[in-house]
Amino acid sequence: MNHPSPIERDIAPGMVLLLAVAAGLIVANLYYAQTLVGPISAATGLSPSAAGLVVTLTQVGYTLGLLFIVPLGDLVENRRLVVGGLAFTALALLAAAFSSGAWTFLAAALGIGLGSVAAQVLVPFAAHLSLEATRGRTVGKVVSGLLLGIMLARPVASLVADHSSWHAVFGGAAVLMAVLALVLRRRLPLRVPASTVSYAALMGSLWTLLRTTPVLRRRAAYHAALFGAFSLFWTVAPLVLAGPRFHLSQTGIAIFALVGMAGAVASPVAGHLADRGHTLLATAGALLLGIAGFALPLFAAASWTAALGLLVAASIILDMAVAANLVLGQRAIFSLGAEVRSRLNGLYFALFFAGGALGSALGGWTYATWGWEAALLAGLAMPALALLYWTTEYAASAKAARSAPTFG
Repeated sequence: MNHPSPIERDIAPGMVLLLAVAAGLIVANLYYAQTLVGPISAATGLSPSAAGLVVTLTQVGYTLGLLFIVPLGDLVENRRLVVGGLAFTALALLAAAFSSGAWTFLAAALGIGLGSVAAQVLVPFAAHLSLEATRGRTVGKVVSGLLLGIMLARPVASLVADHSSWHAVFGGAAVLMAVLALVLRRRLPLRVPASTVSYAALMGSLWTLLRTTPVLRRRAAYHAALFGAFSLFWTVAPLVLAGPRFHLSQTGIAIFALVGMAGAVASPVAGHLADRGHTLLATAGALLLGIAGFALPLFAAASWTAALGLLVAASIILDMAVAANLVLGQRAIFSLGAEVRSRLNGLYFALFFAGGALGSALGGWTYATWGWEAALLAGLAMPALALLYWTTEYAASAKAARSAPTFG
């Protein structure tokens, strides 16, 4: 009597939920500092022009982890890789919680980013556990959890800091990561990759993959621009909201960030458009939304309420742009092959997080040097350049359509 092999059984709904929640909780570590740039830089002695480093160093660490740790998902047993990453992240978060100097905090921020790449081991893990027929839906659910973690991190951090301190934010996150490591150690199945190549060969293959995968290069360029703009906005906006123009408390900034979560509605819409073959036009829509998100606040309203309303609308539109474009990009990346999925995912995220690190550093420096409007113009330029690059894809697509043979 034949029994179905384990690979023929689809991933359980409970496992999908666990992976989605875990991915969201892990990636949230990258965003707690975004709305706390002001109090952290003041407490650690960072100058206004260097305040953006609070966010930038976390993103630099994440980018390094994506390049040098996530590809190990194609080589090392995945559960051990995730649990080890979470243990390291918990230690880095504890170091941040007890930091009193700039260099100590920035070193901890680098470590937080480095360890939090465990989230990007979980996304391909979900794809591997799924059947081909349900893989897209499974990955979509896990990515939705990841996006929710990104969007909830900012308001949660602001609320906790307002009622306690920013130290409590990082201390609580350290405990959360330790508990999550224990849960995943118990619940995740073993997954030993079939690859037997050495780590050196694995890393050497990254350049080959980047060079020979035009879809990866293009999708990474689009999202690096949008994510750079997104990081710039969320590095500078809390400083503006807490400043003399708006005088918002950390609770007020938390509410502002919470409203921005409405942008998450774009994720399923983008997925639906991609499924119907409209990825090209949907990408243009996402980039145009990114431009609009920075153009709106440039219309300086005279009243406090109108100016804040424009800023709220901008945050929602910008979150919509990033959420939609991430779904479009990951759907394209995960269709390229199971045997290189972790490496492709690591490269994709590393490239666009490099854009995020550039955006946050540029935002902090531009705002300190030239002010809010200059920061908005710098942010607007990023998706505008990506849209210019998109026109080359559109032109190639139109040319291919005109040259295709017709029958009938």
